[in-house]
Amino acid sequence: MAKYVTLKLDNKDLELELITGTEKEQGIDISRLRAETGLITVDTGYVNTGSCISEITFIDGEKGILRHRGYPIEELITTSNFLEISYLVIYGELPKKDELENFSSLIIEHTNIHTSLQYLFNNFPAKAPPMAILPAMLNALACYNTELLNIAPESEEFDIAAAKIISKVCTIAAWAYRKSLGLTFNHPNPNLNYCANFLHMMFSMPYKVYHVQKEIEEALNLFFILHADHEQNCSTSTVRVIGSSRANLFSSISGGVCALWGPLHGGANMAVIKMLEDIHERGEGPMHYINLAKDKNSEYKLMGFGHRVYKNFDPRAKILKVHVDKVLKVLNIKDPLLDIAKEIEETVLKDDYFIEKKLYPNVDFYSGIFLRAIGIPVNMFTVLFVIERIPCSIEYLSV
Repeated sequence: MAKYVTLKLDNKDLELELITGTEKEQGIDISRLRAETGLITVDTGYVNTGSCISEITFIDGEKGILRHRGYPIEELITTSNFLEISYLVIYGELPKKDELENFSSLIIEHTNIHTSLQYLFNNFPAKAPPMAILPAMLNALACYNTELLNIAPESEEFDIAAAKIISKVCTIAAWAYRKSLGLTFNHPNPNLNYCANFLHMMFSMPYKVYHVQKEIEEALNLFFILHADHEQNCSTSTVRVIGSSRANLFSSISGGVCALWGPLHGGANMAVIKMLEDIHERGEGPMHYINLAKDKNSEYKLMGFGHRVYKNFDPRAKILKVHVDKVLKVLNIKDPLLDIAKEIEETVLKDDYFIEKKLYPNVDFYSGIFLRAIGIPVNMFTVLFVIERIPCSIEYLSV
């Protein structure tokens, strides 16, 4: 039986239906509010507003819970790779063996990009940021896939368009990196899996093929899974807004990429590395800045601690920390920034001030450290964020 809440306005009562979500959370359906009262709601930042009904992701920030399609993130990272999670997010179920094989084959088939696109790359300025190149090239894919510009989400052609974007974004991202360094482009290797292929296209040289260490490949796969979706944030909402005009898949996602570029969204882990660089350059030691962050008269903030959504420990941070420690041990890197990060982490996790305020290290803190450790430059951090968010952006277009 439906339940309602009653809004009292002057001498009139308006009954608004309660909607129950997939995780038993409840919301108030206000779709009749303006038509029947002339009123609208004001919700700055949309922190209390659901713009649609979706079964893709559930977050409980108070309890530190993250689920994709009902599966706890802690379970998914032990049973699935990134392409399986991509399939789960888009189609609603984890793929069976034959479904995964077909999906993976589509990804491999479409990883190459049209030769003409190389000339577009060459026309960007030498210092063009990879995050400026990426959305431009994704939008340009529409020119080479005109048969896919007016397709319905439920059509077979939509599956092909989805596979093309998921596959080609890796090639475009790697080429954007190579362009920024003036290096020749590496073509995809169909014998490598998704994460290893991306690293190959990033780092292989004509005189030396990049050998992907198992621990790095596993950690990158994990990194992609942990960021696969996080409800309707700035970028995914942008994709939905653009797509609501029936704009094509390529252009809609290109717009979402531009939204992700902002430092308050996809650039958060870049801010962590910038903070570590500043601490190192000034030479005052991590404790000086930890004390500054605790000083109520100071506006200084430790980047990578606390989270707008999670009021408990970020579940993604717990998982990533374990794998980052493994990578650092395997690589045996001597990096003063990583030493500073370790000292800050160890101090904060034992400090009553941060514990009481629940300012734990978040996923951006560990992801920034991880990406730096495996050789990803800071200007590519947000590009990797794009790669992992492509599948959810595709699905949000059909919600």
